[in-house]
Amino acid sequence: MHDTLTGEELRRYSRQVALKGFGVEKQLRLKRASVLVVGAGGLGCPALLYLVAAGVGRIGIIDSDVVDVSNLQRQVLYSVDDIGRNKAVAAAKRLTRLNPLTRLDVFPERLTTEGALALIKDYDVVIDGTDNLPTRYLINDACVLLGKPFVYASILAFEGQVAVFNFQGGPTYRDLFPEPPPPDMLPNCAEAGVLGVLPGIIGTLQASEVIKIVSGAGEPLSGKLLVIDVSTMEQSVITLKDKGARNRINSLADYDDFCGINAGKNKSLTVNQPFMKEVTAQELKEMMDQGADFQLIDVREPHEFDICNLNGELIPMSEIPDNVDKISRDKKVVLHCRSGKRSGDMLLWLEKNHGFTNLYNLKGGVLAWAKEVDPEFPTY
Repeated sequence: MHDTLTGEELRRYSRQVALKGFGVEKQLRLKRASVLVVGAGGLGCPALLYLVAAGVGRIGIIDSDVVDVSNLQRQVLYSVDDIGRNKAVAAAKRLTRLNPLTRLDVFPERLTTEGALALIKDYDVVIDGTDNLPTRYLINDACVLLGKPFVYASILAFEGQVAVFNFQGGPTYRDLFPEPPPPDMLPNCAEAGVLGVLPGIIGTLQASEVIKIVSGAGEPLSGKLLVIDVSTMEQSVITLKDKGARNRINSLADYDDFCGINAGKNKSLTVNQPFMKEVTAQELKEMMDQGADFQLIDVREPHEFDICNLNGELIPMSEIPDNVDKISRDKKVVLHCRSGKRSGDMLLWLEKNHGFTNLYNLKGGVLAWAKEVDPEFPTY
């Protein structure tokens, strides 16, 4: 029954009910509410913890990823016992122990263009706990088509952002970012890093925005973007304008294609694309096994090198301009990083600015090595 609070619920939520201006009625609104959390990672974990603890009646959790040891630094729902388990399933198990009164819908899968509308229509509010642009644009467009508000956040290094989009006709994500930037312009947390407490702070703020939207208590961040730098604790609120982006959203699309993720796949090289010589992980292994005379340079950061390395020479990307003389010109040189992006950029820079003609990029970086050569190779 959602029309009253039981004695157990009154005891459990007593500190919240006691709030001036909150009371039983707003607690009942939480009990009647349904929230979909897309992504049970760094942002989703704290958001889920506090929404379940606050008494939201029904919560959906969708995530296709599995728990990795590198997640435990910030994804506080999980323990070492959860490594290898699906995040949505592991999160629901932990959350049930926190508050069995909340109904949890578990979706151990990706949010897709084909299924987004059918899934989102059953929930009142959506939390964006993702770390990729295609899913973010998908959430925005589906929420616009369905008239659902969604709570956005992003994190990187020491900075976090929070906003509420599509709330009561307010601005949408596309009013802030009409078009995605080129995919190679976006750093990610694996490469740039993230302070462990940052997603806890930002994800908790997302939960706070949901509670305000659902209960009617307080003023949601609609039409506003909150930016926090935890290294200095400086905060700013940017006013967003409604530029009518919702009027251009008529259907869902292929968001990988829209965000340029598919660019270059199965397409021939054009004269405008920079040519880059590459070696595959298998080819690099053959070179190693045959004792070939070549130089292997790792352009990652020292902490990444300590996690795993291919016994190459460490010259971090930021230090290469001052160490060009350490790079051989009379034999093959293979540059590599985690995914091949940073080393590829460095290769092109060296060719353009220093005239190298003997450089090769390890296609796919150490991730490709782990996948194609050594399944036991530690990655992050």
